[in-house]
Amino acid sequence: MSPRTPSRNPLKPKERMAIPRQEMPQADPHERAHNYEEVNLGFELDLAKQEALRCLECASPKCTQGCPVGVDVRAFVDLVVAGDYLGAAAKIREANVLPAVTGRVCPQEHACEGVCILNAKVPPLAIGHLERFVADYERKSNSIGLPPIAPSTGKKVAIVGSGPAGLACAGDLIQKGHAVTVFEALHEIGGVLVYGIPAFRLPRDIVRNEVDNLRKMGVVFETNVVVGKTVTVDELFAEGFGAVFVATGAGLPNFLGVPGEHLNGVYSANEWLTRVNLMNARSFPEYDEPTFDCRGKDVAVVGGGNTALDGIRTSLRLGARKAYLIYRRSEKEMPARVEEVRHAKEEGVELHMLTNPVEFLGDDKGNLVAARCVKMTLGEPDASGRRRPIPLPGSQYDIPLSMVVIAAGTSANPIVQSTTPDLKTREKGYIVADPESLKTSKPGVFAGGDIVTGGATVILAMGAGRKAAQGIHEYLTTGDWEPAN
Repeated sequence: MSPRTPSRNPLKPKERMAIPRQEMPQADPHERAHNYEEVNLGFELDLAKQEALRCLECASPKCTQGCPVGVDVRAFVDLVVAGDYLGAAAKIREANVLPAVTGRVCPQEHACEGVCILNAKVPPLAIGHLERFVADYERKSNSIGLPPIAPSTGKKVAIVGSGPAGLACAGDLIQKGHAVTVFEALHEIGGVLVYGIPAFRLPRDIVRNEVDNLRKMGVVFETNVVVGKTVTVDELFAEGFGAVFVATGAGLPNFLGVPGEHLNGVYSANEWLTRVNLMNARSFPEYDEPTFDCRGKDVAVVGGGNTALDGIRTSLRLGARKAYLIYRRSEKEMPARVEEVRHAKEEGVELHMLTNPVEFLGDDKGNLVAARCVKMTLGEPDASGRRRPIPLPGSQYDIPLSMVVIAAGTSANPIVQSTTPDLKTREKGYIVADPESLKTSKPGVFAGGDIVTGGATVILAMGAGRKAAQGIHEYLTTGDWEPAN
């Protein structure tokens, strides 16, 4: 919104700041812990209108500056105040092709809301809740405000991976008039949005609806195509694609490297969540995709991020008797969203903080029976800026378990790199890309998201996708190429 646009907000700044932040309605913890229905229920009209009135209409909105995809927050909130909810959704879509997704899973507290000037005295504007509200309103009205498409340039772009980086890149490129084909290795479009995030946080229909909107814009999707195996990057160029964007993510699981990780009942978070979320293992035997039977069993997840929270909350919904989260630092250092930690506690998850497994114990049949752990204390900060966990001598103890999920981060998916030898990589197989243009060492190939940075958030991956789209557009338009070093 231009600074000269008259304010639609009838309240004075002090009156706006006197309005309390509106709380997100949520399902009852005792009920939701046993089903896959969405936990957060979304704002109704009255809550959205009341929350939007809290916006101070900054002359230089820090919220937009703090948004990795550049959503014009002030403008869309102003439209909510005016009652133009479809206009607000269309305004978001100018920069964000997945508003119903990001309104649910973006960590706004570290982005737009984190820099909201209301923070100086009161809680920030609930930008994420408002984003979800207008996206849901738009969907329910069956009136999607899709952005205009430029005339065809005659150029074709291949996008490898249909996660948030790939989808954001596709949305921007199709608007610029390029023909876009997204190749996905799995059988459903969405990447981590469908295999990694449980339906109680992000319903599958929400993702499918946003993907359908991209189809309506002209994006072509091909599933069950493993670029690097089914077809190589060089073969894509031979088929007439003028540029390739690699957005394959960081889906190679990391393990702890301790004895006993081979035991039956020890999973990586990637396998566990993919089986349950995408392969419908939660509905076995209706779906022929078995996984460990959690019913009446004691289960733990090792880790402190959102993936760890997703894993342990999923085990509750599959009938676990006790659900533990084991993390080697304190709750304060957990990278997971505060909201997700709160939800987990409400549902009955027990937190074992400052605890680290050093061995998994099994029976004579090779089945997990316990995690041998040590207590930790926090020392000086490490490279991440968090205090380094240090084992406490003599603190060893066992936690009886039937299943454990390791959510200790991920590494780069290696398949594209394995068949593209002139694509420069760094440690752990991550692709080297220019931080601004996202050009790689190979002419015509761009890369972004987790495959470049390592595991990050959905919104940061989308920001990379938008940046890549701009770099690709400039390359296809000018032909200039300065490879990444």
